[in-house]
Amino acid sequence: MIRAVLTDIEGTTSSLSFVKDVLFPYARRNIGGFVRGHADDARVATLLDETRREMGDPGASLDAVVARLIDWIDRDRKVTPLKALQGLIWEAGYAAGDFRGHVYEDAVAALRDWHRNGVRLYVYSSGSVYAQKLLFAHTEYGDLTPLFSGYFDTRVGPKAESASYRHIAGQVGEAPETVLFLSDIVAELDAAREAGLQTCQLVREGGLDPGAAHRQVGDFSRIPL
Repeated sequence: MIRAVLTDIEGTTSSLSFVKDVLFPYARRNIGGFVRGHADDARVATLLDETRREMGDPGASLDAVVARLIDWIDRDRKVTPLKALQGLIWEAGYAAGDFRGHVYEDAVAALRDWHRNGVRLYVYSSGSVYAQKLLFAHTEYGDLTPLFSGYFDTRVGPKAESASYRHIAGQVGEAPETVLFLSDIVAELDAAREAGLQTCQLVREGGLDPGAAHRQVGDFSRIPL
C-alpha cells in the first residue's frame, strides 16, 4: 500500500521547457545584477561564500563568482548555492508576474485526489526547496503548496544515489516500500528502487517501452496507487 508519493518536478509534474526555456534564461539574465545588488544581504552573502568554497577559491572576487555562476548555469550544473540563488531571482520574477509556475493539468488533478485520500505528498528536485515552493505557489491553478507535506533538494544528497532516498524515507517516517517515487530520469528511479522505494517513470513525450526497467506512464492519471 502506498502511503506517500515523492515526486520530481522537471519532466514529471512540470514541463522540461518551462525550466529550460523560461526559468534558466531568466536567472542567467538577472544573476549578475541580483548578486551585485544584494551581496551585503546575509542570506545572499552566505550563498556567495558557499559558491567560493565550491570554486576552491575563498577569496574570489564578486566578478569571478558571477562568472562562475553563469558558467554553471550554461553547463546545467546542480550546485546547491547556485540553485538557492536562482530561487531568489525567480521569486522576484513570480512576484512581478513575469511568469507562472507550469504544472500539468493531469498532475494537479492526481495530486489533489491523492491528498484528499490521505496520501502524503513530497517533492524531491535538484532545484532548491525555496524554488520548488515558489513554482507550486504560483501556478495557473492557484497555490498548490498546501497539498505537500515536505520538500527535498540536493542538500539531502544527489538524486542518483540510493542513500538520498533512504534518508528521505526516514524523514518521511514511512517504510521505503510504502513510498512511490515519480521521475522521468532512469538513474534517479534506479537509485530509489535500490533504496527500497516503489518507482514509476513519467514519459511525457514519445511512446512507452513495455520492456522498461520501471513501470512507465504517459501522465499522472495512469498512476495506480
